Order: sequence, then structure tokens, then C-alpha cells
Amino acid sequence: CNDAHKPALHQTQWVLWSNGDSWKEMRRFALTNLRDFGMGKKACEDKIIEECQQLIEVFKKFKGEPFETMQPINYAVSNIICSMVYGSRFEYDDPEFTSMVDRTNRSILLSGSPSVLLYNMFPRLFKWVSDKREFLENVSANRKQNFALFRQLKQTLNPEMCRGFVDAFLVRKQSLEASGIKNSHFHDDNLLITVLNLFNAGTETTSTTLRWGLLLMAKHPQIQDQVQEELRRVIGDRQVQVADRKSLPFTDAVIHETQRLASIVPTALPHKTSKDVVFQGYMIKKGTTVYPLLTSVLHDASEWEKPHSFHPAHFLDKEGKFVKRDAFMPFSAGRRICLGESLARMELFLFFTTLLQHFRFAPAPGVTEDELDLTPRGGITLGPSPHKLCAVSRM
Repeated sequence: CNDAHKPALHQTQWVLWSNGDSWKEMRRFALTNLRDFGMGKKACEDKIIEECQQLIEVFKKFKGEPFETMQPINYAVSNIICSMVYGSRFEYDDPEFTSMVDRTNRSILLSGSPSVLLYNMFPRLFKWVSDKREFLENVSANRKQNFALFRQLKQTLNPEMCRGFVDAFLVRKQSLEASGIKNSHFHDDNLLITVLNLFNAGTETTSTTLRWGLLLMAKHPQIQDQVQEELRRVIGDRQVQVADRKSLPFTDAVIHETQRLASIVPTALPHKTSKDVVFQGYMIKKGTTVYPLLTSVLHDASEWEKPHSFHPAHFLDKEGKFVKRDAFMPFSAGRRICLGESLARMELFLFFTTLLQHFRFAPAPGVTEDELDLTPRGGITLGPSPHKLCAVSRM
């Protein structure tokens, strides 16, 4: 969208909230290099499997007692994008890493608070609200932390052996400057904003979907039984691989139905009409900023038998085989479709199946399945309300 339509707290997020040459160049470069560093490939699969094992060990430490799944899942998922962006993963007790992830999640939550929403609509009237101040402090702290990481990576940069996206960006920047090109889109601000966008989007959306998946398994134990029976029958005790997806149609349907029902990104990124359009009797002029409402498709009663219920059969035919649905578009569509879709799909499948292999998820003692709350918690994305689950070892 153009500047006049940007939310006030997102003025600097150019990769997600801009258009034109800078957006095209940064998106193209990010997509190409994330693929080079393994997105959607076997190397990425191995990284996710390694992180699955780390997450399993964290869950085991609770010994079946109730705990909040948010932080460990956030750290595990974040490490995947960190390995591609910075070239290495972090330990879950690394304070630099955990503080950056925690601040990001806190900012996403703050973005949906009433005071910040009012500030975005009327910035002059609500410029002193505390949530806005905390949001900007978190953004500033993450900027400083990333610049420190960039300095460390610059000191050990080897153009012949890029470790991740930041290295590739720095090498391109140096190459352009050496050629006398100094007004390119490859500058420090674009590096920072692109990395923050990748870090934020690559962490929160996938981890939130996984948390919804585990919560829905605890709320629907019969469906959890079916997933675990399919895993036992097809996989046994070995590690699940991406190639197993076609042999696990029910499990795949459960993951897709989780994404559909949760609809964690209800509104897609802003688009701009390329020509005059008449939509449902309304004239939308060329150049108008529009926000597609993905939920209107994901919960469309004309497309789904039970649009507001958890019903994995939406993605299964009469023979129990997985079927694709045109109305399934949690990653949006068009030129602004999520550039990390292949990574997110791989993460969701491997994390979900591996966790369900090792653990039985249940409500905390004294809480029934019916009492588990599926009311979403607001923010840029819609996450589950605070809750605790028991992860009982099956191994």
C-alpha cells in the first residue's frame, strides 16, 4: 500500500507494507536466497528434524505436568528461520535469542490491543498510550540486537561461503558498491527490515498454527487417536519424513483443517487494484488499496460443510484420500502470496507429526475437553487464548 494507507506502527516495514521497485527487488532476492539456503529442500528438512528433537527434549522435562506451549514452540520454529537468515541456530537458554523472540511475540500481541488500534486510526489523539510506547521500545531493541548480529557476521564474512541470507545480502551490497553503484536497494535499512520481516513472519505464524493444532488435539481426543493410529501404522517409531505426507492423508487433513479453522491471518497483506473493478455492485477505482479477507473464504458456508467446526473430512474423499480444496488459501494468493509457504508447510507437517508420535496431548488436570477455550487472542495474527496442556510421553 502507499504511505497514506500504512498502519502508523508499521511505517518502516517495507517488505510487507510497500510496493514498487524496492518491494520487487527485496522479495525476489529473499525468495531466491531462502531457496538457496534450503527452503523446501532436504537440507531444510534435516534442520527441522534436528529442531524437532530439541523440542521433544523440552517437552519431556515437564514429565506430563501442564505447561504453556507457546515459548518452547516459538523458540523451535524461530530457530529454523534463524539458521537460514543468520546461518546458525540458537540454544533455547540463550538470553539474546529468547529476548528477541519474546519481544516479537509481545509486539504482535500489543498490535491487537484496543489502545494501539485506536492509535493506528487516530495517531494524534492517542500518541501517548503505553502499549504504543512498549511496542516501539520492543522494535527498537530488536533493531539494535540485529545490528549487533550484522556487525558480528560482517567481521567473519567470506564471499565464497555464505552462511545465510544476511551474508548473501552483504556480499551483494559490497559487489554493487565496488562497481560504483551506491543508490541500490541493497542498503543497511533494507537489510534490517527484510530480516525483521523474515524473523517475525517465519516465527509467529507457524508456531501459532502448531499451538492451535495441539490445542485442537487435546480438545478432540478421538481425532488425536486417529492421527496417532495412522502414524503408528504407517511410520512406527522411525522419524517422519516429508516424503511420508502422501501416506498420511488423515494427518495431512488434520493439519489443513487446523489452518482453515484457526485462520490465524484473517486479513491478507494490502493489495492495490491495477484497474477499475466492479465487485458485488461496488466500483473500486484503479489504484485503490484493498485488504482481502481470507477468513471470508476459509469460513465460507458455500465452500465448507461445517465452516465453524473442526472437521478434517473437509479434506478427505469417500475413500479417505486427501483432496485439495480451491477455497483453502491461508497463505493468501497472487503476487503477495506468502514467500515462505513451502517452508511453513514443511515445518507444520514435521513438527506436528513428530510431536504426535512422541506425546499424548491432554487438558490440564481438572479441565475437561469441553472447557478448553477456542476463543482466539487478538493481534496481527489470531493465536489461542492462554492455556496449558499436558504432554504425556508415548515412547
